[in-house]
Amino acid sequence: MSLMNRICELFGIRYPIIAGGMVWCSGWRLASAVSNCGGLGLIGAGSMHPETLQEHIRKCKEATDRPFGVNVPLLYPEPETIMRIITEEKVPVVFTSAGNPKTWTGFLHEHGIKVAHVVSSSKFARKCEEAGVDAVVAEGFEAGGHNGREETTTMCLIPQVHGSVGLPLIAAGGIGSGATMLAAMVLGAEGVQIGTRFALTEESSASEGFKRFCTGLGEGDTFLMLKKISPTRLARNPFFEQVSEAESRGAGREELAELLGRGRAKKGIFEGDLENGELEIGQNVSQFKEILSVSAVMENIVGEYNRLAAGLERLG
Repeated sequence: MSLMNRICELFGIRYPIIAGGMVWCSGWRLASAVSNCGGLGLIGAGSMHPETLQEHIRKCKEATDRPFGVNVPLLYPEPETIMRIITEEKVPVVFTSAGNPKTWTGFLHEHGIKVAHVVSSSKFARKCEEAGVDAVVAEGFEAGGHNGREETTTMCLIPQVHGSVGLPLIAAGGIGSGATMLAAMVLGAEGVQIGTRFALTEESSASEGFKRFCTGLGEGDTFLMLKKISPTRLARNPFFEQVSEAESRGAGREELAELLGRGRAKKGIFEGDLENGELEIGQNVSQFKEILSVSAVMENIVGEYNRLAAGLERLG
């Protein structure tokens, strides 16, 4: 099963593997490393002030001559300023999420930028196709961080989206190995977006304390929380327990928002405050017990994919 397909052609990459544009993890070092290894690295604009994003884009350009992109959650402040910087810096690819794909797709296309949008259902995938995006990312609820309300798993979501739209399809949520990548491709995806596995690499900008904590997590140590505000997958820690207690007694949106406050994700992921921080990570984190380089991760994923795909072809 060849890895060269519409996703590779669309983004000009060797492997249809895209790094998640994760807050506090996906800086220029991670993005450039993934791109240099043949995938598509994304800078996570969601945790950056505009001037910081511009600095990361410029450093990424210096670190790689291959395509990279920026992930823009549309619910975050200053989208106009972010988009202006992206176009001025001639970033070739933008992944949008958490908003209406119609809002910026035309503008980005006018500047020669490829656009992918993240969805959690077939309904919104169809809206993406109507909006003219170049590719759609179907993200199952196994994913870390902000999540869809549908709670549809990746393995259920991918064939449904594949049957609903003709766009190149990227699978996300719970994917971090060659085996899970192959499973997604068999179900109709043409590429995968990987977050958690890349968050726990040497090049990730997450704190070393956060990375070490995550490599010690077991099966069932993450849960989808904060559904009254914005569903977010969190790892168990003292802050998680506060949220759990509040939700168990029926706390409303206002109380939960006050408990969450501001900067919880930065505190946990970037600063390494494992007690008071919001520790966003995917459900498949229990599979990863080592902090590896991006090159080692890419080699492992592609190697395992090729071995298993060759085995399937022999069976056929």
